[in-house]
Amino acid sequence: MKKLESNPFGAKGWTPRRLTSLKGKTYLITGANVGAGFEATKVLIGKGARVVMLCRNSDKANVAITEIKQQFPDAEVSSIKLDLGSLASVRNAAKEVKSTVPHIDALICNAAIAQVAKQEMTVDGFESQLGVNHYGHFLLCGLLFELIEKSRGRIVVVGSLGYKMGLKKIQFDDLNFDNKYTPMNAYSHSKLAQMVFAYELQQRIKDVGKNVQVQVCHPGAARTTLAQEEASFATRILLKLLSPLAQSAEKGSWPEVLCATEDDLELAALYGPTKRGGFAGEIGRCQLLPHALDRGVAEKLWAISEEKTGLSWSP
Repeated sequence: MKKLESNPFGAKGWTPRRLTSLKGKTYLITGANVGAGFEATKVLIGKGARVVMLCRNSDKANVAITEIKQQFPDAEVSSIKLDLGSLASVRNAAKEVKSTVPHIDALICNAAIAQVAKQEMTVDGFESQLGVNHYGHFLLCGLLFELIEKSRGRIVVVGSLGYKMGLKKIQFDDLNFDNKYTPMNAYSHSKLAQMVFAYELQQRIKDVGKNVQVQVCHPGAARTTLAQEEASFATRILLKLLSPLAQSAEKGSWPEVLCATEDDLELAALYGPTKRGGFAGEIGRCQLLPHALDRGVAEKLWAISEEKTGLSWSP
């Protein structure tokens, strides 16, 4: 595996200090009312951007907006209801976006569920983590792609170091884990699917010369609410014990802000914390394992994702 060169953002890595004014820019963030998505929202608004929060719970989104406006009275921030576990909800949200948001500088696919204790299914019949983390975002990206391309915008996929854990492959013969479900394998499976999709989208865009940039990042280990609601009691206890070793949710948001704003980023790259095995440290480019770039797997996953979501799309 090729050794990475020194951090392109300097010894201290990427930080929001690199940002200049984002006035006039619009960012859409899924799952923006909590955790890293909420922190990314505040960073972007603090630089003058408009943020549209795509959230499952409208009441919680409104609470988050109130908190943001207390800190930034002039904030341009709004929310649209989006439940990534429902294809109908994704379609409704995309329709509202297209009727109310004329320009998208970046769609940040931040929302996720993790470590679901027992196998659960979405309303459309998908294993819940694959359904929310991958299929929901796949459909959203496809429905909004034309608007993003018109805006010469970006798609940011927030992956996870989980892609190199668990099975390390897409389980095409049992996508719903009907035979042997485990929380970690299913979560890792869903995050690998997201990343495989993102890198395939990069390549397809490159092949046709469209004006959309796709970047992939991971937050490392951050103190967020991810996995706390769905995880088993034992997993929640373990996460609590490990929390002192994790970084803040604010720093966990930096890789997605980097990917949404920074110029001259590389393709087929993964951005995130660079120390402690990628769980913490300065933000920069990380090692990317080759199984995330397998075109054969990616093409098969793309075809299945089109079938499952009912959306046939090509950049």
